[in-house]
Amino acid sequence: MVQNAETRFSNVLFYGVVLCLAYLVFRVFQPFLAPLGWAAVFGVIFYSLRKRFERKWGRTQSAVLITLGVTLILIVPVLLLAAMFVREGIAAARDIQAAMVGGGYGWLSHAWGWLASHIAADGITVDLPDLLRQGASRAGEYMAAELGAVIRNIVVFLFELFVMIFALFYFLRDGDAMLNRFRLFLPFEETMTERMLAEARELIFASVTTSLVIAAVQGIICGGAFAIVGLSSPIFWGVVMGFLSLLPVVGAWPIWIPAAIWMFSTGHAGRALILIAICGALGATIDNILRPVLLGGRASLNGLLVFISVLGGIAVFGVLGVVLGPIVVATAVGILDVYSGTVVAESAPDAPVL
Repeated sequence: MVQNAETRFSNVLFYGVVLCLAYLVFRVFQPFLAPLGWAAVFGVIFYSLRKRFERKWGRTQSAVLITLGVTLILIVPVLLLAAMFVREGIAAARDIQAAMVGGGYGWLSHAWGWLASHIAADGITVDLPDLLRQGASRAGEYMAAELGAVIRNIVVFLFELFVMIFALFYFLRDGDAMLNRFRLFLPFEETMTERMLAEARELIFASVTTSLVIAAVQGIICGGAFAIVGLSSPIFWGVVMGFLSLLPVVGAWPIWIPAAIWMFSTGHAGRALILIAICGALGATIDNILRPVLLGGRASLNGLLVFISVLGGIAVFGVLGVVLGPIVVATAVGILDVYSGTVVAESAPDAPVL
């Protein structure tokens, strides 16, 4: 009896120590979760490329090459784009505010007046120029505040960028060892574990990578259209439309449709038609062409899951959630698909022997 009590006490003490260690490890890694998360995302995306490079140059050299490639081809351009995005965002807010102050809304003012007179309650009037000026002023203040935050935290950002690149090298070099250790904690058979990991990887590439590529192409096309028709801050609006293209159903139209309406109302019908043709017709055509090619017959997340995973990921993880949210959902769906298929197969009656 005493021995059983000692055994239970030892077990409780052991698990208590394990929980305390897990909590302390989490607190140690907590400041670096965002850069480690980005490093893990890049490690998953470039996993197949790393396997091909490893057969030619070895594990360490392939990890070095891919890390340098990610730094030079992806990170440096993204940093330059982010700097131009913030600068053009502030300029765009100022341009919109200046346009609001200058007036000149054309038939848009008459349409708003008719709508307000028929819908607004008695005694309540909504002035379109004043409403737009307030919105532009708030947008400008928000952009200025964000720019100030970026400048204040530039050292922290550069340090986290260094941590991400440093961690990416080790994720690429030791990725197989990490996966082998992860497999030990999965309470499934070896064949089922391999199927789960393969299914999750396929969904990640099919859903996340495809969405990112299409969003980037849409942002380039629509931003280029803004530059062609002479609208200011095309890089800023291109990035915004690329981000919105990550969301199914939403897409880039909440930006380019108001821009086209504005150009119609100010007497630039030809430019508005060009904008509609490029952003609407060409953008939709590119989407319909690229998506089947990139998917290559592989299953992907449906539109509802992508929509919720992107917005929910942003709410939980911040900017990292744009990629990490769909990855988490895709991994969960892959595991559930394989597990449910295995359960159904095991519960099915034995096939008759002929």
